[in-house]
Amino acid sequence: MFVYTLWLKRTSRQNIVIGGAAGAVPVLVGWAAVRGSIGLAPIVLFAVIFIWTPPHFWALAVKYRDDYAAAEVPMLPAVVPLETTARQIVLYSVVLWGASLLFGLVADMGVIYWGAATVLGAGFLRYAIALYRDRTAARAMQLFAYSISYVTLLFSAIALDQLVRHL
Repeated sequence: MFVYTLWLKRTSRQNIVIGGAAGAVPVLVGWAAVRGSIGLAPIVLFAVIFIWTPPHFWALAVKYRDDYAAAEVPMLPAVVPLETTARQIVLYSVVLWGASLLFGLVADMGVIYWGAATVLGAGFLRYAIALYRDRTAARAMQLFAYSISYVTLLFSAIALDQLVRHL
């Protein structure tokens, strides 16, 4: 926390990428607490959250890029053109979709998860492409709002899929 908040956040435009690891650690902790071990599935799920974090926060940072610049916090949208940020968001969205599908494979998920991961990933990419085409704060906030729903619904699909399969 101290390394990220006091040093890294203020010195690197990759701050949220690196900081995303801290946000993804609870996935590993929760999995280990429930299953008693760590394997490939929780590592891929860690990757899903790690990859989700940058487009989620960069979308919000597009709206507040002037504030980040004034505070001298090098959040990506405050230090590069919006086209560059939007391109990175699209790239991360493609990788996120792939990681969420890989999780379905390595965790042997069922049809509920596969359907949710497919549809939610397509939606995330659609919002990312819309932001790339129309680089406005309003579009960025649409992606940000969707990203919250995305992660909530994806994890709900994991739980529901397992609940239904084990009834």
